[in-house]
Amino acid sequence: MNISVNFSCETPVYIQIYEILKNKIISGAFPCGSKLPSKRSLAEDCAVSIATIEHAYSLLRDEDYCETRERSGYYVIYSPERSFPTGTATGKTTVTISGSADIPADIPFSAFAGRMRKVLSDYGERILMKSPENGCPELREAISRYLMRSRNISVSPEQVIIGSGAEYLYGMCIQMLGRQRTIALENPSYEKIKSVYTANGAVCDMLEMDSEGIRPDELSRTRASVLHVTPFNSFPSNITASAERRAEYIKWAEKRDSFIIEDDYNSEIILTGTAPETLFSMCPDGNVIYINTFSKTIAPSMRAGYMLLPKNMLPMYAEKIGFYSCTVPMLEQYFLADWIDSGDFERNINRMRHKRNNAKQSSTIL
Repeated sequence: MNISVNFSCETPVYIQIYEILKNKIISGAFPCGSKLPSKRSLAEDCAVSIATIEHAYSLLRDEDYCETRERSGYYVIYSPERSFPTGTATGKTTVTISGSADIPADIPFSAFAGRMRKVLSDYGERILMKSPENGCPELREAISRYLMRSRNISVSPEQVIIGSGAEYLYGMCIQMLGRQRTIALENPSYEKIKSVYTANGAVCDMLEMDSEGIRPDELSRTRASVLHVTPFNSFPSNITASAERRAEYIKWAEKRDSFIIEDDYNSEIILTGTAPETLFSMCPDGNVIYINTFSKTIAPSMRAGYMLLPKNMLPMYAEKIGFYSCTVPMLEQYFLADWIDSGDFERNINRMRHKRNNAKQSSTIL
């Protein structure tokens, strides 16, 4: 089989082989039902180990491009007729993530379709049931496991609250903390943050920033009792708060007995190497609320997100807004739980990072 592998490329060899095989399957070179080359023969053709080929095939299998048949090999199960239309000739869906420096997310749509079919089969009529107020246990447990292995954030499932996106969760926060508050925001910041807070009766104080985050003199000046920050890659400034500045945010909240809302909407896509410590993990027993969503890491239409509450704030949440029904349908919650636990979520993030880094390198060369 003619597969050209670039051993000097930064993209791992198994990813290169996976991408080539996936494109051949989508283009029809390997139609549904056809047998893929054996691991041994493909390893010889590519001059790589069998383990490398196994890794590439496992990605194809996980994304429902092929299946393993005992003592027979790998067979293609991808078929355009069985998948939802993607609107492109190649079978790929390319989306531009708003506010993320035009990151092209090569989302394997067939993987979505396959995972949805699996969820429908596994959960059946349970997807029609009303969700528990804070979200289904399966998703909350999956998120807590993911955060521990990827961000070094240790939380119990009861600390995870599911809601339909960041803007909804901003509203939940201000209702829990009290509408008649002054909230300090980064200047500049994502305009909808201020819109949500002012619509809920809060007053917003815009704090000027420098290259390390919100300026210390601005923190001292404000009379706000809530600080909403995006410590990593703040939009639209792209400023990441330094470790020293993040520590100052924590000291500010402790000294004033105030609250911090940490908006971590974009870090997973941009990160390379070790993730910076979140404010929540720096002060797990303090007054830091952590918010993240899946609209950047999966698809803009996935209106689902979560917030993490320190244990000392759970009674306040239960008393003030714990009666609200969860706004995310059970089908989406079960899908997300399965997607996260299967490893597909992290693999998709890694693909987006690789694409973004390659695009950066190409623009630098040009």
